[in-house]
Amino acid sequence: MTDTPIAAQIIAYTKQLKLPGIRATFQETLSTAATQELGYDAYLLALLQYEAQVRQANRKRARLRLAGFPYKKHVEDLDRSALPADARKKLPILRTLDFVSAGQNVILAGNPGTGKTHLAIGLGIAACLADYKVLFTTVPTLITQLQESRSTHRLRAYQNKFEKYDLVICDEFGYISFDKAGAELLFTHLSLRAGRKATIITTNLAFDRWQELFGDPVLTAALVDRLTHKAYCVNMTGDSYRLKETEAWLRSDTMTEDDASR
Repeated sequence: MTDTPIAAQIIAYTKQLKLPGIRATFQETLSTAATQELGYDAYLLALLQYEAQVRQANRKRARLRLAGFPYKKHVEDLDRSALPADARKKLPILRTLDFVSAGQNVILAGNPGTGKTHLAIGLGIAACLADYKVLFTTVPTLITQLQESRSTHRLRAYQNKFEKYDLVICDEFGYISFDKAGAELLFTHLSLRAGRKATIITTNLAFDRWQELFGDPVLTAALVDRLTHKAYCVNMTGDSYRLKETEAWLRSDTMTEDDASR
């Protein structure tokens, strides 16, 4: 059927109407329909179902690409035995993604190397696959983008875009300090999402040390209050898995050298 005038017209219309799924499968589906003696309605339904599947898969791939994850780590890739106790306890709840639909925040706080970023990315990828719109950014990068948007008079447009994400992941909160203007911009944009859209924050600082970043006790108290209201606060303090991996690698390297010297 590929070279028939009707097939050519079908291909042309699917391109015009942007129906790649139907274009890819209409001939194979027609053959199946003829073999199984399916009616026109069943044939049309099969084509539409495949088109819907293709669009859904494309949309998920686009969401993953646009989210800006630095690397792909799924929740299933986590070594649960290496996670801090509080994370192991709350992970089943977080994996449901109910916090995203409810617009609740998640604060992952603890020392470096305990899986905060991996867990945040895993939840973000799961949210993308569940058809949520996700953004991953570091806090320093976010502040830089906010300052650049303000200087080019595009802050309102950036704000509108920022508010529409179902989930924003702000990584590395507390690694780099920022000035008062940056603190106010961050406060404003995170506050806009409070109670309406979900935000995940990873930080190595306890709440009582956030003032070191903002330099303003009133601003700090207000932000902590808004971010933690009905939020999941996960204690990620524990042994660094990176340190464990380094120690294991060193032991393995030492054993290899010992074997070679024998």
